Amino acid sequence: MDQHSGKVRALGLCSGGLDSILSALVLRRQDIEVTWITFETPFFSAEKAELAAAGNDIPIMVRNITPVYLEMLTEPPAGYGKHMNPCMDCHALMFRLAGDIMAAEGYDFLFSGEVAGQRPMSQNKASLRYVEKRSGYDGHIVRPLSARQLPVSLPETQGLVDRNRLLDFSGRSRKPQMALAAELGVTDYPSPAGGCLLTDKGYSGRLRDLMDHGTALTEPALYLLKHGRHLRLTSAAKLVVGRTQQDNEEILRYLDPESDTQIKVLGYPGPVALIPGGSTDPDTLSRAAAMVAGYSKAPNGVPVKITVTQKGTPETLRVTPIPPAQNRDMLI
Repeated sequence: MDQHSGKVRALGLCSGGLDSILSALVLRRQDIEVTWITFETPFFSAEKAELAAAGNDIPIMVRNITPVYLEMLTEPPAGYGKHMNPCMDCHALMFRLAGDIMAAEGYDFLFSGEVAGQRPMSQNKASLRYVEKRSGYDGHIVRPLSARQLPVSLPETQGLVDRNRLLDFSGRSRKPQMALAAELGVTDYPSPAGGCLLTDKGYSGRLRDLMDHGTALTEPALYLLKHGRHLRLTSAAKLVVGRTQQDNEEILRYLDPESDTQIKVLGYPGPVALIPGGSTDPDTLSRAAAMVAGYSKAPNGVPVKITVTQKGTPETLRVTPIPPAQNRDMLI
């Protein structure tokens, strides 16, 4: 118990979705002081969680956990889901990090909006148990929406939470949550679609390509995976080509002029393009320049000038555009 206010204090994981919101409000009905924590990496942001916190008057902490997350991601003990999503080990890691803050800052227990059986792989009873054991805070996690479907937690046995006022939701139907939202006056919440890029087929394929080719998983490299076309030139080099003006702006945002090679078509509107990590052999560089020209407004079959900038030094090449159809086998 918090000796200053006398209130029970709970720290919850928040994704910003309806389940997160309801779990906090169910505890708050018991006069428990709730605070949220949300985590950020290049694969998911805190935006939805921050909106939910503001809309429901719940304090929130935001922590970037990219380095420790990448350690887990390269070899998750429970493996991946359908794509590159290590959901069970991801949840265990987040509970471990939240638990460390709980212990350091005097919270009484952890909670989350997970519902037993809502997701067949990552939220069945066995996986919820796996997460709790791997977190290092076994027994200290309350899942208010499904608590009466799950083993009794320490906070319940200690009288910090009234189990009878927790819920017994299970399965994939959202109807119980919708009814509870109406009862609690919650009207503003996002759709249940996941916000994690690791569940996205296209993004996961690009990430797997980086890992397979031994590329360092830096934050700029991971953010860059979201934008443009990515084409594998050689085992050591790939080309990133913008599709839209927004793509172009984002690619430039993550350009490292000290290491990346930038390619620009002269005389015709064209995309922003770069080779992350820079130097490659002259033949590969020339082919990359011709490919970029093929994505520009330059006419087919007519040689055009291209500027290739490496470490701040521009060089002009003359290449014949390669039509995009000829690059399909290189797309990641």
